[in-house]
Amino acid sequence: MSDTKKNQRVYGAICIIISAFCFAWMSTFVRLAGDLPSTQKAFFRNFVALIFALVLLKREHISFKCHDKKNLPVLFIRSICGALGVLGNFYAVDHLVLSDASMLNKMSPFFAVLFSFLFLKERLTLFQGMTVLIAFIGSLFVIKPSFSGLSSFPAFAGLFGGIMAGAAYTAVRYAGNHGEKGTYIVAFFSGFSTLFFLPFLIFDYHPMTLTQLLCLLGAGLAAAGGQFSITAAYTFAPAKEISVYDYSQIIFTALIGLLLFGDHPDIFSFIGYIVIVSAAIMSFLYNKNKKSD
Repeated sequence: MSDTKKNQRVYGAICIIISAFCFAWMSTFVRLAGDLPSTQKAFFRNFVALIFALVLLKREHISFKCHDKKNLPVLFIRSICGALGVLGNFYAVDHLVLSDASMLNKMSPFFAVLFSFLFLKERLTLFQGMTVLIAFIGSLFVIKPSFSGLSSFPAFAGLFGGIMAGAAYTAVRYAGNHGEKGTYIVAFFSGFSTLFFLPFLIFDYHPMTLTQLLCLLGAGLAAAGGQFSITAAYTFAPAKEISVYDYSQIIFTALIGLLLFGDHPDIFSFIGYIVIVSAAIMSFLYNKNKKSD
C-alpha cells in the first residue's frame, strides 16, 4: 500500500472517530435537555441540521430539486424512516443508560444489510446473514425483554430506531445509486423531518429554559458535526476499511454517561456490547477480504 493510501486511511479513521464523538455528544445534549417531549427535541436537532444542509447546498451550487422525479418516493421513504429512527433513538436516550441507547442505534448497519437484500435484491451471503442474527441476539442482552409492564419499552424503542435508521440507509443507497447527491439527500431529509415534527411542536409545546434551548441547539450542532465528519471520512477511505471505527461511539457514550449521569450498564449489557461489536468486526473483516479478492 502506498504512503498516500495509508495517510488517507488514517485521515478517514480520524474523521469517523470525530463523527462518533460528535454523535455521542448529540445524545448527551438530548439527555441534558431534560424532561421535554422527544418530538420537540427531534425538531430542534433537525432544524439546525437543515440550516447547515442549506448552507452546504448553496456553497456547492446544488439546486434543491430532485435529480429524477422517480426517486421522490424513495426520498420520502428515507425521510419518514429517518424521522422515526431519530424519534426512537431520542426516546431511548431519555430513558436508558446512554451507552445502551447508543448500542441499540448501532444495530442500523445490520438491518441495512437485511433491507438491501429484501428490497434492493443485493446478494446476502450465509456469513452476512449469520452476523445479522448474532447482532440481533446481542441486542436482546441489551434490551433484556420483560413482559411485566412497560419496563422494556424504551429499549424496544431504541431497537426500533436502529431498524428505521437501517431502512433509511437502504433508501439512501438506492437514491445515491440513481443520481441523487449526498448533500441533497441530507437536505431533503432535514427539511422533511423539520416539517414532520413541527405540528408536534405547535400543539404539544413545552416551555423551555435558556439552558434547555442551548442544549437542543448543541444537539443540532453536534449532529451536524457528526454528519459532516462521517461524510469526510468516506471521501478519504472506503467503508470496508474504516466503518468499524464508528463503534468508538459506544466508548464515548459509556464514559460520558458514567461521568455526567452516573450510568452503570449491567453485565448483560456488556455481554450485548461484546456480541454486537464482535459481529461488526467479523462483518468488517469479511467485507474487506471479499473486496480485496
